[in-house]
Amino acid sequence: MRIGIVNDLPIAVEILRRILVGTGEHQLAWVAMNGAEAVAQCRLDLPDLILMDLTMPVMDGIEATRQIMLATPCPILLVTASVDDNVPGVYEAMGHGALDAVDLPSVSLRTDGSVRASPLLVKIATLGRLMRDHTASRPSRIAVRPRAGSSPALVAIGASAGGPAAVAAVLSKLPADFPAALVLVQHLDAQFVAGLADWLGQQTKLPVRAAREGEPPQPGTVLVASTSDHLVFKTRSELGYSAEPRDQLYRPSVDVFFESAARWWQDALVGVLLTGMGRDGAIGLKKLRDRGHLTLAQDQATSAVYGMPKAAAALGAAVEILPLDSIAPRLVDVCMRSNTEKATP
Repeated sequence: MRIGIVNDLPIAVEILRRILVGTGEHQLAWVAMNGAEAVAQCRLDLPDLILMDLTMPVMDGIEATRQIMLATPCPILLVTASVDDNVPGVYEAMGHGALDAVDLPSVSLRTDGSVRASPLLVKIATLGRLMRDHTASRPSRIAVRPRAGSSPALVAIGASAGGPAAVAAVLSKLPADFPAALVLVQHLDAQFVAGLADWLGQQTKLPVRAAREGEPPQPGTVLVASTSDHLVFKTRSELGYSAEPRDQLYRPSVDVFFESAARWWQDALVGVLLTGMGRDGAIGLKKLRDRGHLTLAQDQATSAVYGMPKAAAALGAAVEILPLDSIAPRLVDVCMRSNTEKATP
């Protein structure tokens, strides 16, 4: 891949350059010393991937990501000194379409001139596979009525690039007495999930925490997939983690979770697929729809990256395709109204 580096520190640029050149698989497209330069470079020479720092003079990585994804969309991997120390910035940039985040490899070069680059190279390889999987197709217009019956007891949400901000936008509009359980599968390294849960918890009236092995979904609580294994239903009511399928590109996978919910969950359910690159979640959402569940997908205009929802639309997996700001009201309408009707004698 041709990769652009955006970082104002010469030592960081040199480390990243050595990593890329040392693989023999990648080329350095260009170097930008701040976000404004990166925006300009993308207009002249769009690379296959950008390694974007967060804290820079003139224009930071958050604003640069926003402008690049609006004007010249390009896969962006956040590479910053410490992801843990920049959690709000990481999730804001991911809300604008950055795909993932990783700590900058140690600035201490070894005597042989190499650097410890494994986590970064793993991220780059994974994103390379993801980009090859990012294919487009024409949406289906098949109409299927969702299952009638009781109030949805579960809202299953899947998201990837742009997901943290999109999920926050949905959760922020749900009332404190929202009756359904919510389970979120967000493409994110396990080490960042605690920070994501804390950050989301600041955006909503509902409690947000990592999903634990063996626990059931909790009404009015958001459980977040929290390991590099797949979150699944292991029984009709209990969640857990599974290493299988091992060849699944996305870990945790939205498809794997949706498919397990379609198999095990016996009550009503709403499946929601938000912004993200690739196709994960589309097949699983289709299985939920085929079981008669209501399925929602975010529309193109409001998606930071219109990949996963587009794939779902192409499969006819979404009963409704909605702008982001309409998803929470739809959930409230479906869950709260049905719940009120059930309580009325």
